[in-house]
Amino acid sequence: MAVWRNIAMATGPVGWGVVGTVDMAKGVKKGWQGDDGQKPAGPDYSGGVKFNYRYPNTQLEEDSDFLEIKVVEYKPPGIGGGKEGEQPFKLGNSTEGLQKNIEKPIGYIFLPVPENIQDSNDVEWGEDSINGLAAKGFGMVKGAMESGPIEGVGKMIGGTAKGIADLAGDESAQGLTMSFFASKAVNIMGGNTSLGGMLSRSQGQVLNPNMELLFKGVTLRGFSFDFDLAPRDKKEGETIKNIIRTFKTNMNARNSSSGSENTSGLFIKSPNVFQLTYKTGSSNHKFLHKFKPMALKNMSVNYTGAGTYATYDDTTPIHMKLSLSFQELNPIYAEDYEKDQGLEGVGY
Repeated sequence: MAVWRNIAMATGPVGWGVVGTVDMAKGVKKGWQGDDGQKPAGPDYSGGVKFNYRYPNTQLEEDSDFLEIKVVEYKPPGIGGGKEGEQPFKLGNSTEGLQKNIEKPIGYIFLPVPENIQDSNDVEWGEDSINGLAAKGFGMVKGAMESGPIEGVGKMIGGTAKGIADLAGDESAQGLTMSFFASKAVNIMGGNTSLGGMLSRSQGQVLNPNMELLFKGVTLRGFSFDFDLAPRDKKEGETIKNIIRTFKTNMNARNSSSGSENTSGLFIKSPNVFQLTYKTGSSNHKFLHKFKPMALKNMSVNYTGAGTYATYDDTTPIHMKLSLSFQELNPIYAEDYEKDQGLEGVGY
């Protein structure tokens, strides 16, 4: 068992960067106590920050880089439409609804800049196929629906006649009808065939799939962070314990849906969320990517970070490893790079 020693260090472990509290006059809400990183006296969820933790407990300079994590009370996005004058069918989202809560967070956690910093932007694309017959039928039906009832019927008849004429002039298509009815007849008698299979077997050809890679949708980004925690004195060990407890408490749902004990227990309340920001002193980092509000989906702590069990005399582990996995609440759109934080550095 190890004992605590008085160690004065100006920086964290090699490669981490210096962390601490930001300038009190510029970056911290009123009600915070000095540099001890512990809870300020008095404030609650509605009257200021509830906690301010940082690791390691060292002085932050104006050119110091660190990761600021705000713990934010979650607000559901709702199902209402867009604001007046905006897209009428665009629903509100969590990023917009949480802005007031982000400005008044429950508390702050300051951690070193991780050694492995990266961002990944993904968009979902997928292959899609449609043969000429299906495309022709879609075009005829769409044209008929866009016309009046009488004109639409006429277009349907005319389009069908033209399609039959086009097929009659294609020698390779003349066997299509025979293969279609032949496969149906075989299936009635208990066979298990398909038009495509019969065409390929009998004529050595299949319908042109007109394959394309088409846009399918957007995705939500995820971020993982790993931190080495090695307390150098008793106060720093207490700070690490509070940081771990804070992440655990705020990532989990609450049994009381309204925040009071007088509930039926039918519902559970959403966990709190987190707003991460790379900082340089009291300002946002001028180069690194930005984050949208995120949920903490997974957290793990290895209390034997050095590979063996060792503690100080108060049972605080000598070396711990903290792993956090976040996922953004909303996808990234091109317009996000044209406003607010998206204009800074590399954007999101």
